[in-house]
Amino acid sequence: MFGPPGMAYIYFTYGNHWMLNVSAHPEGDAAAILIRSAQPLTGHETFFARRPKAAKDEDLLSGPGKLAAAFAIDESLYGIDLFHPDSELRLEPGEAVDDISESQRIGLREGFGDTLPWRFCDRSRLRWVSRPHPK
Repeated sequence: MFGPPGMAYIYFTYGNHWMLNVSAHPEGDAAAILIRSAQPLTGHETFFARRPKAAKDEDLLSGPGKLAAAFAIDESLYGIDLFHPDSELRLEPGEAVDDISESQRIGLREGFGDTLPWRFCDRSRLRWVSRPHPK
């Protein structure tokens, strides 16, 4: 989380889920973005094999633990540059988003950021987002 912008910050939580975060501030300044979900564009067969409980496409990547399992994200990817074109796991530019929903982050205790708008998503892709869906 203190690394340079674009670094994969990966941690294990609740004893069974890996979480993918992207460091987001200059090196030494703690800030990261938790990647909570994604729309599967390719690789469905691989994702279903890694997530046998998923019943439909919308179940494959609709949560941070599900996303990490489907992409086989674990501590071995910690620290990679997610914007480098040769990285095993990387983020790439997509189309512009015009309509963004914001809501409170899920799972924060009362008084510890639970009322801040820390969850953002493309309103046109809500079917791919973990529940509860932002309003």
